[in-house]
Amino acid sequence: MSLLLPDAGLLFWMMLSFGIVFLVLYKYGFPVITSMLDERKKFIDDSLRNAAEANERLARIEQESEAILKSARDEQARLLREAAQTREQLLDDAHRKAAAEREKMIEEAKAAIRREKDEAIREVQAQVAELSLAIAEKVIRKELSTDKSRQAYTMELVDEALAVKEDEQ
Repeated sequence: MSLLLPDAGLLFWMMLSFGIVFLVLYKYGFPVITSMLDERKKFIDDSLRNAAEANERLARIEQESEAILKSARDEQARLLREAAQTREQLLDDAHRKAAAEREKMIEEAKAAIRREKDEAIREVQAQVAELSLAIAEKVIRKELSTDKSRQAYTMELVDEALAVKEDEQ
């Protein structure tokens, strides 16, 4: 018996036991192993399909979020433009109101100045008239201090009155 070449009997019994083990495995072991491998393959395929669907959903969600962000940015820009326009409009309104108020105040001040000027002119005229009367009174008193001058002045007034009466007729 050599170590490298087995005897025919040993070879027969080895082949018989291998055949029995192979038949038992073929009948009971391989179907279980192949069904487990098929289940595992199916699980992996389902996992890959679910991962692909999740990636697609994630891509759609990213697109939707980008669209929402773009919409929000556009809305923000629109609101900022509207706020700027409103601010400009309010400033313009305030400037117009201030200008109108300033013009109104200027006109009121001019009118007040005119009134005060007219009043001052009337006062000055009244004072001038009073001074003129006072001066005239003093001059007339001085000139009419004598009887002769009084009679001459009276005659002059009578002549003027007669002349006016004759002109009226």
